[in-house]
Amino acid sequence: MASQSSVNPRRLVGIQAERVTHVSSTDYPGHYPDEDHSWNLQKFKNNLRVKVQRLSQRSIEFDLVGVDASIANAFRRIMIAEVPTVAIEHVYVWDNTTVVVDEVLAHRIGLVPLNVDPALVSMKENVAEVATDRNTIVFEVDMLCERNPQASKDATEASELYINHEMLSSHLVWKPAGEQEEVFATNPPAPTNLNIVLTKLRPGQAVHMELHAVKGIGKDHAKFSPVATASYRLLPHIEITKPIPPHLAEKFQQCFSPGVIRVDPRTKAVRVDPYNVRRDTVSREVLRHSEFTDSVKLSRVRDHFLYNVESEGPYAPERLMLEAIRVMRGKIANIKDAAAALLDQDVLTVEDVEMGDS
Repeated sequence: MASQSSVNPRRLVGIQAERVTHVSSTDYPGHYPDEDHSWNLQKFKNNLRVKVQRLSQRSIEFDLVGVDASIANAFRRIMIAEVPTVAIEHVYVWDNTTVVVDEVLAHRIGLVPLNVDPALVSMKENVAEVATDRNTIVFEVDMLCERNPQASKDATEASELYINHEMLSSHLVWKPAGEQEEVFATNPPAPTNLNIVLTKLRPGQAVHMELHAVKGIGKDHAKFSPVATASYRLLPHIEITKPIPPHLAEKFQQCFSPGVIRVDPRTKAVRVDPYNVRRDTVSREVLRHSEFTDSVKLSRVRDHFLYNVESEGPYAPERLMLEAIRVMRGKIANIKDAAAALLDQDVLTVEDVEMGDS
């Protein structure tokens, strides 16, 4: 990571006590006299950087550097609303005598994330399209709550007193059809979390349902969104403009998030930690104190985005950005085809190019 002092001032968004300055980009032709800022592919490649900072089974933090905010935000929005997943769409209720009404229980079941790879499922062209083994995955729930004859007389917990006292996501049983057994042989369809409580039952209550899962995208319904959250923020930039008096070092340190400011235990010299500066929330607490008014400058790096993405579906977290790029490329191809049609008057008079969602 580049040191805080080496960042080009033109890349900084100023953070002052009452306002934010220099929020707009200036790297375009004509803004600076005698400087060529026309877009250049090689320059873009040289400045573009992606670095993974943390990766776990369900989440990823990575840096995207060298793109405009419009592009960074487009990737975020695509990850939330346009990367496809598979979720339960149709619920056929044969029996439900629980205290949760059919519509509410169906809604809860629809929100259960599934482990189905969307690449293995076709998307329906419309809601009226016939369900097949290529575009629909079927689950079944068939359970009855009964008293546990083996329960002790002193038992008080429902788990001891009753059999099937809860309907869990693990009760969704996949019913393969057609070639699905072969297609999903290595990863049978199931909820990603088997312990989600959907409803509770008591003796005599039963649930019998057939569930149809289809492929969709988050902008149609939130249950199709592959992420729990996808957000970004700009990299904080802190510049200490003059030495901090030793007796104020600890007070200065406490104005920032833990780990951002380092204080030498012997000399009380203050410096900014070049890596942990990313932890700062830029609360501007330091600007409230008159003794630090001219001692520090706060800003954010305009083209350095810190992403935090949590996967809640079939995608490994490191795959989500790649899927967003794939969707973006499809959109660009659509625009390219439309532009080519506009240039070709013969094509334009015969048939206009339809702009799709992909």
